[in-house]
Amino acid sequence: MIRLLRNALLFMLLLLTALWLLADHLGWQPAPRETLPVACQGSPAPLTPGQSLKVMSWNVQYLAGKRYVFWYDQGRGSDTRPSAEDLAFNLDEVARVIRAEQPDIVLLQELDRDAKATGYQDQLALLRERLADLYPCSVQAYDWQSGFVPDRHIFGSVGRTLATLSRYPIAKAERLQLPNAADGALARLRERQPALLVSYLPISDGTRLAVLNTQLSAFQPGSDLQLRQVQHVAKVLDRLETQGTPWLIGGDFNLLPLGQYRRLPPAIRGNYPADSDLHLLWDKYPMIPNNAEAGGAERSAWLTHFPNDPAVSAPDRTVDYLLHSPRLLRQQAQVLQEDTLQISDHLPVLGVLRL
Repeated sequence: MIRLLRNALLFMLLLLTALWLLADHLGWQPAPRETLPVACQGSPAPLTPGQSLKVMSWNVQYLAGKRYVFWYDQGRGSDTRPSAEDLAFNLDEVARVIRAEQPDIVLLQELDRDAKATGYQDQLALLRERLADLYPCSVQAYDWQSGFVPDRHIFGSVGRTLATLSRYPIAKAERLQLPNAADGALARLRERQPALLVSYLPISDGTRLAVLNTQLSAFQPGSDLQLRQVQHVAKVLDRLETQGTPWLIGGDFNLLPLGQYRRLPPAIRGNYPADSDLHLLWDKYPMIPNNAEAGGAERSAWLTHFPNDPAVSAPDRTVDYLLHSPRLLRQQAQVLQEDTLQISDHLPVLGVLRL
C-alpha cells in the first residue's frame, strides 16, 4: 500500500513537471527590447519640417463589433468569440472609417494574428489589402502571444498585436517591453505582456519622428502594475525629449482623465484608481483630449469607451488618448463618434499636429 502511494505521488510529480515544462515551452518570453521587421512598398517621401500630420489611434477590439458581451467584459456575458460574418463586416467597417478620414499615421490596438477565437486571421494583413494605396508602410508587435491558453473560454492559441500604418517611410521599429504580470510559466500563457511599439519616421532635415503605440493593462486593486507601466512610458518619453527627438504616442491607456472617476457609477469605479496615474504624463506633456475637454461641459464629445454591457447604452468614459512632444503643435482634435459606435467598444481619437 505504501509502495502504491509512493508510485502515485511520483507519477503526479512527473506529470506536474511535464505540464510545467510544456507551459514553459509554449509560453512567450519576449526580450526587453526587440528590433521589428518593417513592411514598406515603394519609396514614399519622408516627412518635412513644418508639415501637418494627421494621426488616428483606435482600439478595434479584434474586429469583433458590438453584438456581443464577452466573458471578460464589464457586462460579464457568455460570448467567447465573434462569428466569421461579424469579423468580415467589421473589417470592412474599420477600413471604411480609415479611408474616409485618411490619417497619415494609424495606431491600432487589439488586432489578432493566429488566434483561435478569430479563425487564425492575420488581421493587419487583411486591413493592408484594403488600404494598400494609402499606407505603403506598416509594422506590428505582439502584446499577447500563446500557443495554448488553458482557460475554458479560450482553450487554444492567442495572438494579439499593436499595429502602426504609415503614409511615410518607417526607417526603424522596435518593441519595448513594459512591466507585466507574466512572472511564471503558466502566467506567460495566460497574461498579456504590454509593450511600446516604437516606429521612427525620417524627416527630410535629417532628424526623425518617434511614433509610439501602446495598450496598458487594466487596473487591478492592490496592484501597482499599471503605475509601473505609466512610469516606464514616462521614462521613454522623457528620454526622447531630452535627446531632442519629436514624438507622439497613442493608445488605450485604461486610465481616466481628471474629473471622470466620480461620474462613473459606484460599482464601476473599482476598475480605476481614484487618482489617475496618467497625471505622470499630462503634468508634463500635451494630451488629446486634455483634462479641460474630457472633464468640461462638452465632455460627452470626448468619450472614447463604449463598454460591452447591456446596461450601458452609449460611450461613458475616456480611456484612449494621443500625447505629444511640445515640439509638435496641436492644430485640430476630435473623437470620432458618429457612425463608429457599433464597430468596437472603443472609438477613434484623431489629432492633427504640426511638426
